[in-house]
Amino acid sequence: MQLHDLKRKTENKKAKRVGRGGGRGKTSGRGTKGQKARAGHSIMPAIREQLKKLPKQRGRGIHGLKSIEIKPSIVNLATLEKFFAANETITPALLLERGVIRARKGEKPAVKVLGTGEVTKKFTLSGVTISASAKEKLEKAGGVISAQEPKK
Repeated sequence: MQLHDLKRKTENKKAKRVGRGGGRGKTSGRGTKGQKARAGHSIMPAIREQLKKLPKQRGRGIHGLKSIEIKPSIVNLATLEKFFAANETITPALLLERGVIRARKGEKPAVKVLGTGEVTKKFTLSGVTISASAKEKLEKAGGVISAQEPKK
Protein backbone atom coordinates (compact mmCIF):
# COMPACT_ATOMS: atom_id res chain seq x y z
CA MET A 1 0.00 0.00 0.00
CA GLN A 2 1.25 3.44 -0.94
CA LEU A 3 0.28 6.82 0.51
CA HIS A 4 -1.52 7.74 -2.70
CA ASP A 5 -3.69 4.63 -2.35
CA LEU A 6 -5.16 5.74 0.99
CA LYS A 7 -8.82 6.82 0.92
CA ARG A 8 -10.89 8.65 3.54
CA LYS A 9 -13.42 6.63 5.47
CA THR A 10 -16.08 9.30 4.87
CA GLU A 11 -16.25 11.58 1.86
CA ASN A 12 -16.31 15.38 2.14
CA LYS A 13 -19.84 16.76 2.36
CA LYS A 14 -18.88 19.71 0.19
CA ALA A 15 -16.46 19.72 -2.70
CA LYS A 16 -13.42 21.98 -2.42
CA ARG A 17 -13.92 25.30 -4.21
CA VAL A 18 -11.06 26.51 -6.37
CA GLY A 19 -10.78 29.73 -8.38
CA ARG A 20 -13.44 30.85 -10.88
CA GLY A 21 -14.98 27.41 -11.10
CA GLY A 22 -15.69 27.30 -7.39
CA GLY A 23 -19.24 28.58 -7.64
CA ARG A 24 -18.46 31.83 -5.91
CA GLY A 25 -18.44 33.99 -8.99
CA LYS A 26 -16.10 36.71 -10.20
CA THR A 27 -14.90 38.22 -6.90
CA SER A 28 -15.07 35.00 -4.83
CA GLY A 29 -17.21 36.59 -2.12
CA ARG A 30 -14.80 39.48 -1.49
CA GLY A 31 -16.84 42.31 -2.95
CA THR A 32 -15.04 44.40 -5.53
CA LYS A 33 -11.68 46.15 -5.24
CA GLY A 34 -9.47 47.60 -2.58
CA GLN A 35 -7.79 46.58 0.65
CA LYS A 36 -10.68 44.40 1.78
CA ALA A 37 -10.50 42.33 -1.41
CA ARG A 38 -6.82 41.45 -0.92
CA ALA A 39 -5.37 38.44 0.89
CA GLY A 40 -4.05 39.12 4.39
CA HIS A 41 -5.96 42.38 4.71
CA SER A 42 -5.86 44.03 8.12
CA ILE A 43 -7.94 47.10 8.87
CA MET A 44 -7.45 49.42 11.85
CA PRO A 45 -10.54 49.52 14.06
CA ALA A 46 -12.72 52.63 13.81
CA ILE A 47 -12.31 53.09 17.57
CA ARG A 48 -8.48 53.10 17.30
CA GLU A 49 -7.94 56.70 18.36
CA GLN A 50 -9.98 56.30 21.55
CA LEU A 51 -8.19 53.04 22.39
CA LYS A 52 -4.78 54.68 22.01
CA LYS A 53 -5.72 57.43 24.47
CA LEU A 54 -6.72 55.00 27.24
CA PRO A 55 -4.11 54.49 29.98
CA LYS A 56 -2.34 51.15 29.83
CA GLN A 57 -3.17 48.72 32.61
CA ARG A 58 0.09 47.34 33.97
CA GLY A 59 -0.56 45.21 37.03
CA ARG A 60 -1.17 46.54 40.54
CA GLY A 61 1.33 49.43 40.52
CA ILE A 62 4.44 49.90 42.63
CA HIS A 63 3.04 47.81 45.48
CA GLY A 64 1.96 44.99 43.16
CA LEU A 65 3.58 42.22 45.18
CA LYS A 66 2.36 43.54 48.54
CA SER A 67 -0.47 41.46 49.98
CA ILE A 68 -3.89 43.08 50.31
CA GLU A 69 -4.73 40.87 53.29
CA ILE A 70 -5.23 42.77 56.56
CA LYS A 71 -2.44 41.66 58.85
CA PRO A 72 -2.62 41.77 62.67
CA SER A 73 -0.58 44.20 64.77
CA ILE A 74 2.39 42.41 66.31
CA VAL A 75 3.11 42.63 70.05
CA ASN A 76 6.02 40.83 71.71
CA LEU A 77 5.99 39.32 75.21
CA ALA A 78 8.80 41.71 76.24
CA THR A 79 6.49 44.65 75.44
CA LEU A 80 3.68 43.18 77.54
CA GLU A 81 6.14 42.70 80.42
CA LYS A 82 7.14 46.35 80.17
CA PHE A 83 3.66 47.97 79.84
CA PHE A 84 1.48 45.84 82.13
CA ALA A 85 1.40 44.86 85.78
CA ALA A 86 0.97 41.30 87.07
CA ASN A 87 -2.51 39.69 87.06
CA GLU A 88 -3.80 42.18 84.49
CA THR A 89 -6.23 41.20 81.71
CA ILE A 90 -4.85 42.32 78.35
CA THR A 91 -7.26 43.02 75.47
CA PRO A 92 -6.81 44.78 72.12
CA ALA A 93 -8.73 47.79 73.49
CA LEU A 94 -6.34 48.07 76.46
CA LEU A 95 -3.30 47.75 74.18
CA LEU A 96 -4.69 50.60 72.07
CA GLU A 97 -5.40 52.71 75.16
CA ARG A 98 -1.85 52.28 76.53
CA GLY A 99 -0.32 53.15 73.14
CA VAL A 100 1.23 49.74 72.53
CA ILE A 101 -0.58 49.45 69.16
CA ARG A 102 -2.09 52.06 66.85
CA ALA A 103 -5.59 52.17 65.40
CA ARG A 104 -5.84 51.37 61.70
CA LYS A 105 -8.41 53.31 59.71
CA GLY A 106 -10.19 54.38 62.88
CA GLU A 107 -10.76 50.93 64.33
CA LYS A 108 -8.79 48.68 66.63
CA PRO A 109 -6.80 46.10 64.66
CA ALA A 110 -6.43 42.39 65.29
CA VAL A 111 -3.50 41.62 67.57
CA LYS A 112 -1.02 38.74 67.51
CA VAL A 113 1.32 38.10 70.43
CA LEU A 114 4.75 36.71 69.53
CA GLY A 115 7.24 35.01 71.83
CA THR A 116 10.18 37.44 71.70
CA GLY A 117 11.39 38.23 75.23
CA GLU A 118 10.85 36.63 78.62
CA VAL A 119 7.79 36.77 80.91
CA THR A 120 7.92 36.78 84.70
CA LYS A 121 4.43 38.19 85.45
CA LYS A 122 1.07 36.43 85.20
CA PHE A 123 -1.15 37.84 82.45
CA THR A 124 -4.59 36.98 81.18
CA LEU A 125 -4.79 37.48 77.40
CA SER A 126 -8.20 37.80 75.80
CA GLY A 127 -9.31 38.56 72.22
CA VAL A 128 -5.83 38.11 70.72
CA THR A 129 -4.11 35.47 68.61
CA ILE A 130 -0.95 33.99 70.10
CA SER A 131 2.00 32.10 68.65
CA ALA A 132 3.01 28.68 69.97
CA SER A 133 6.26 29.91 71.55
CA ALA A 134 4.49 32.84 73.26
CA LYS A 135 1.78 30.51 74.58
CA GLU A 136 4.39 28.16 76.02
CA LYS A 137 6.30 30.99 77.76
CA LEU A 138 3.11 32.59 79.08
CA GLU A 139 1.75 29.34 80.54
CA LYS A 140 5.16 28.60 82.09
CA ALA A 141 4.94 31.96 83.92
CA GLY A 142 1.39 31.11 85.08
CA GLY A 143 -0.51 33.22 82.54
CA VAL A 144 -3.91 32.37 81.01
CA ILE A 145 -5.21 32.68 77.45
CA SER A 146 -8.98 33.11 77.22
CA ALA A 147 -11.30 33.57 74.22
CA GLN A 148 -8.56 33.18 71.66
CA GLU A 149 -9.60 34.39 68.17
CA PRO A 150 -9.64 31.70 65.47
CA LYS A 151 -6.79 31.79 62.94
CA LYS A 152 -7.75 32.96 59.47
